[in-house]
Amino acid sequence: MQTLREFTRKTKSGNILKIVREHYLRDDIGCGSELCRECFQNEVYQLTAQHANQSTLFKFPHYLVLDTNVVLDQIDVLEEDVLRNVVVLTTVLNEVKHKSSSIYKRFNEIVHDRRRNFYVFVNEHHKDTYADREPDETANDRNDRAIRVATKWYDDHLKASQSSKEFERSGRAATRVILLTDDAGNRAKAEEEGILVTSAAEYVKSLEDFPLLMDKLSHKTFENEKKGLPQYPPHLSMKELLEGLRQNKLLQGAFQASRENYLEGSVSVEKFEKGILIQGRESLNRAVDGDLVAVELLPEVEWSAPSEIVLEEKNVYADEVPSEERAEDEKDMLKQVRASASSAERTPTGRIVGIVRRKWRQYCGILQPSLIEDTNRHIFVPADRKIPRIRIETRQAAKLQNQRIIVTIDTWPRNSRYPHGHFVRSLGPLGDMATENEVILLEHDVPHCKFSDEVLSFLPKMPWKITEEDYAKRVDLRDLYICSVDPPGCTDIDDALHCRELPNGNLEVGVHIADVSHFIRPGNALDKEAAARGTTVYLVGKRIDMVPELLSSNLCSLVGGVERFAFSCVWEVDNEANVLGKRFHKSVIKSKRAMTYEEAQVIIDDATQQNELAKSLRNLNRLAKILKKRRMDSGALVLASPEIRFQVDSETHEPLEVEVKQMRETNSMVEEFMLLANITVAEHIATEFSECAVLRRHPRPPPTNFDPLVKAARYQGFQVDIESGLELSHSLDKCVKADNPYFNTMIRILTTRCMMQAVYFISGSLQKEEFFHYGLAAPIYTHFTSPIRRYSDIMVHRLLAASIGADSTYAQLLDRKSNEELCHNLNYRHKMAQYAGRASVALNTHLFFRGKEEDEEGYVLFVRKNALQVLIPKYGLEGTLYLKSDKDGKDGLERVKSEIVFTFNEEDYTQRCGDVVFHSFDPVTVRLSLDSSNVQHEKLIFRLVKPYIKGFSVETATEGTEGQAVAAPPPPKKTKKDKKKK
Repeated sequence: MQTLREFTRKTKSGNILKIVREHYLRDDIGCGSELCRECFQNEVYQLTAQHANQSTLFKFPHYLVLDTNVVLDQIDVLEEDVLRNVVVLTTVLNEVKHKSSSIYKRFNEIVHDRRRNFYVFVNEHHKDTYADREPDETANDRNDRAIRVATKWYDDHLKASQSSKEFERSGRAATRVILLTDDAGNRAKAEEEGILVTSAAEYVKSLEDFPLLMDKLSHKTFENEKKGLPQYPPHLSMKELLEGLRQNKLLQGAFQASRENYLEGSVSVEKFEKGILIQGRESLNRAVDGDLVAVELLPEVEWSAPSEIVLEEKNVYADEVPSEERAEDEKDMLKQVRASASSAERTPTGRIVGIVRRKWRQYCGILQPSLIEDTNRHIFVPADRKIPRIRIETRQAAKLQNQRIIVTIDTWPRNSRYPHGHFVRSLGPLGDMATENEVILLEHDVPHCKFSDEVLSFLPKMPWKITEEDYAKRVDLRDLYICSVDPPGCTDIDDALHCRELPNGNLEVGVHIADVSHFIRPGNALDKEAAARGTTVYLVGKRIDMVPELLSSNLCSLVGGVERFAFSCVWEVDNEANVLGKRFHKSVIKSKRAMTYEEAQVIIDDATQQNELAKSLRNLNRLAKILKKRRMDSGALVLASPEIRFQVDSETHEPLEVEVKQMRETNSMVEEFMLLANITVAEHIATEFSECAVLRRHPRPPPTNFDPLVKAARYQGFQVDIESGLELSHSLDKCVKADNPYFNTMIRILTTRCMMQAVYFISGSLQKEEFFHYGLAAPIYTHFTSPIRRYSDIMVHRLLAASIGADSTYAQLLDRKSNEELCHNLNYRHKMAQYAGRASVALNTHLFFRGKEEDEEGYVLFVRKNALQVLIPKYGLEGTLYLKSDKDGKDGLERVKSEIVFTFNEEDYTQRCGDVVFHSFDPVTVRLSLDSSNVQHEKLIFRLVKPYIKGFSVETATEGTEGQAVAAPPPPKKTKKDKKKK
């Protein structure tokens, strides 16, 4: 049977286009119920009496039909293995897919789990349930009607199947069909049409065997909630927002909350380089980090400057009236900032007037039980300081104390200080290594679930071996003295090198990269999963692979002594490292040895070793030094960051020792040739694919970014020139102090903080002048050398292979828009991977210092308005030494006496207390200990030992006894904590 579907669409030119499509209706689509004797069932029964739902609201057997809003809002309830015998209409599936791809993916997994008894009924193609759109009917109303039509048909269909005398004699109660909807209008119409209907919340509450399922209900409002006074301005309607954006009265951008000041944030807007500053609770107006918001720019006289005050919300409960103390905090902060900001420092400032699109997700954190007894309402404190506290209802508060839990936001009414949300699940005990790693991965949105069976189905079948056909298609390089040089314990070896002398006296240098694109074909499930993950994420003692382990640590890894596929970039160079020629080809290699940086360095330094491998390494090292000098002379920057590595216990996975990462010549040797390969490939693919080449650029920082560096260096007697990368590089080289060998490293660390983020982009989206990579002083750059751990490199491999005829091209590879979306995701995943790695280092640092107190020499890295940022060279650690604290004793330390006053000088970025003045790079001695008073945010506490400030520094007379204490706080609180521990 066939029908026609007609709809109109407005074209860009304003014309109305009428579209007619054929729509086929069938009479052989089964209902999936074991009760039915009429339908042709083309698969095993999904709806059975064995899996009945027990409800006090409907005390008879029943099937459930879900409305679209129930799936979208109550997905956390549906994921629990409670509801069975659920009819999923294709109308609902299509609506969910259109409205939320992430929820659609989660719902699809439930539907495909045969144990759950969810049956997909193709109502849109069934002759009795198809609902054609009526004149003047909205698409949403038509879909609601289609759901009601299908529910009614199902109920009538089952009644007919259960009307036989045989069924009546069995004495069984008839099975009915119930519609779950949270749409009041849809519910009212369903009741009029004689359909059994209820809301998701009412139905869940009727499941007496599962009382805790109520915790997972999404709430738009809480029951019996008192309507308090509005605490925030109203949001503009979507119509008003769109009109304001069209007339340029409003600006649109992504909101970024401050991690250090809960009353501050910014909105990234193309028109303004640094974005628009948002200060104060009312101006923030219920925006959550990541939301796409509409901003109204304030008049220039009201512009402000970003505060350098560290301000955290105090331990408050679910009180709805803003306390005077909190209001005072906000006023003080805004007053201080506006009073101290000079006209030169003021930046565009605005207020948020509406939310264009929410970017709420699931949040990790802990429960802060209410002070009120016998209440289900509590406050959830997220681990991420950029996220506000969330009000939730739960009946298991006692059980969830000292647990890491996940909560999601449902709504944020004007009259509530905090957003409303619901409990999703518990992750495990606080402090447990596995739990804390899970929190890091979830908080940084790192995909880390097991690879699905569909993804794994595209892996090569084992045992895998190279065939004669493979050898014929590739260049055979198995006889070359190729080797790899990597960190200790590396199993995902992406790259290998070789260097040999040519008969003409020149040298042949080759960089050989794992040919991952041979195994991952475009568009399949494995490719899509790798693209979604974007990058491999490295935590301390744990790796989250971008591709399955069979590829990352086996078939693609260029391990020693094993034949592997590679993509080779080979140059002919003279003895001064000038490139005379280049070629690219797919190859088969057999690495002669997989070495660590240390092992390679030993071979280079040992003059007695004169084998081919040693000669190759020495030539590579010599050429690398020439290449590096050439880069430095062109203005490339040598930056630094305090990097540390942990020795981890193989059984407990806890850190045993902390040390600063050592850099050897071999590190630089490998880096130089990887850079050369990346630049060479970038030039080639940009020439071949001028509109769709995947490249990487590093924007030049705005001059204001360098202000803290320039002022700090000037005080130390050095002039830092920031006119160009070359001048900056030369300036940094001159920043050397004979009495402080660490000074130059600190200057470079501070310079790193001034830099912009490097990003992936598509060549056709920018002018060639904008391709420049500032840090490397390279006119063009890409990533080619790490395809096992970066999807960008796989994209580059495919472009390069297509350009040399080694592989075929395909439509998406040359689609600029598609590649731009991929680059956007890669930039996000790369940034999140970096943050996750840093969070893992912080976690292991806290574990290492648990139960320890150490006095260490350090340096002031930079000075803030109420704190010093201190660097400890021995451990490569960086932390904050607070100079002011809240009235109730910030960080649990009552160390600031009323007579101790620190004065911040904005001209030279200094802090003064009496005769003691702190500048950047000043030496200090600090006492390190772990403060566990906040169970969720343990902190490594820095307390001043030298220079000595009476009433603020750690008293030296008590150093001997305090050194014995376990994470002992300062003397005033020592006995109190000891009593608690006992």
